[in-house]
Amino acid sequence: MSSAGLVRYFDSEGSNAITMDPKTIVAFGALFGILVRILTIVSL
Repeated sequence: MSSAGLVRYFDSEGSNAITMDPKTIVAFGALFGILVRILTIVSL
């Protein structure tokens, strides 16, 4: 097995990938969790 494909994949990932701040991802996760919690409370 050659690792050239993996190297090319990881090299091309940096240029056209969606760059997001880790804090925004954590905030979206927290908001999603709160939303699910609210929906489960309302549905009961």
